Amino acid sequence: MSEKLKVGILGGTGMVGQRFISLLENHPWFEVVTIAASSRSAGKRYEDAVGDRWKMTTPMPEAVRDIIVMNVSEVEEVAKTVDFVFSAVDMTKDEIRAIEEAYAKTETPVVSNNSAHRWTPDVPMIIPEINPEHIEVIEAQKKRLGTKRGFIAVKPNCSIQSYAPVLAAWKEFEPVEVVATTYQAISGAGKTFKDWPEMEGNIIPYIGGEEEKSEQEPLRILGKVENGEIIKASLPVITTQCIRVPVLNGHTAAVFVRFKNKPTKEQLIEKMIRFKGVPQELKLPSAPGQFIRYLEEDNRPQVTLDVDYENGMGISIGRLREDVIYDYKFVGLSHNTVRGAAGGAVLCAELLKAKGYINAK
Repeated sequence: MSEKLKVGILGGTGMVGQRFISLLENHPWFEVVTIAASSRSAGKRYEDAVGDRWKMTTPMPEAVRDIIVMNVSEVEEVAKTVDFVFSAVDMTKDEIRAIEEAYAKTETPVVSNNSAHRWTPDVPMIIPEINPEHIEVIEAQKKRLGTKRGFIAVKPNCSIQSYAPVLAAWKEFEPVEVVATTYQAISGAGKTFKDWPEMEGNIIPYIGGEEEKSEQEPLRILGKVENGEIIKASLPVITTQCIRVPVLNGHTAAVFVRFKNKPTKEQLIEKMIRFKGVPQELKLPSAPGQFIRYLEEDNRPQVTLDVDYENGMGISIGRLREDVIYDYKFVGLSHNTVRGAAGGAVLCAELLKAKGYINAK
């Protein structure tokens, strides 16, 4: 009998659901035993439900091909089969809030890739290297839900991963203003070039809702827990533009920063490359050995060369230099569907298991 925790993937036929399934193949702690999706896919073998829509570059894992897809709306039936679930459902925000709470109330922890609960005051939104202490708020959430082990935890938006970790690494220098323009891959919209041929050679200067998330979510991550809820930080003030570019995977950010206490370039680089957190200390299975690396070459980071750094779980920074208006500027790169989506959620679940919040039913 396997000693691994039994995992369900809610929304397992979509791109992020597929990424979860790929990342969890041969995971030392977790095993995918259940896949749930819409009524259109329910009752089919997973391979048949996905059909020609498998979007990963690696083959579909053999272990999931014959799993019979369950109806994600049959909450009690799905919950009976698993110890916890990852959520990547494609619904309205109200529907997502309701179904994730329904799963939590069956005493099934939910680790979500979705944005619906990112601003629920007692739901932690976690980048495990930055704010692991925010999981403390789960106790207040469980009281609200009336559960003993069921809760919801979420990971933040993919667009902030290439600059929010740097702001955390530089916290002692007190960043006060940040201007960021993100150049975001099409997989962030759940697409490939086959699905979205009009993106080839094209740029779209708008991604719905993305700028609000990119400006506000880092402040929640940098905030603190008070009286059973998370209070967002007031600084830095962040303004962003988010642009869709013809890249499959990898979100790049061009960032300008002003500090209350201006450091040297050498101090900034040292803080970045030395920055680590609980995932590195505990050697969690998905944790990058080095979370943030600095590249000295003028033409780095590049998507084609750097997006898979640390199996897509690390952040690459380059072109750090003084600016004529702000103090410094730099370019960051992160893998949007690994660190920015499913991989970030898997690392979050590993942290929650290590801290005793997720265990076998």
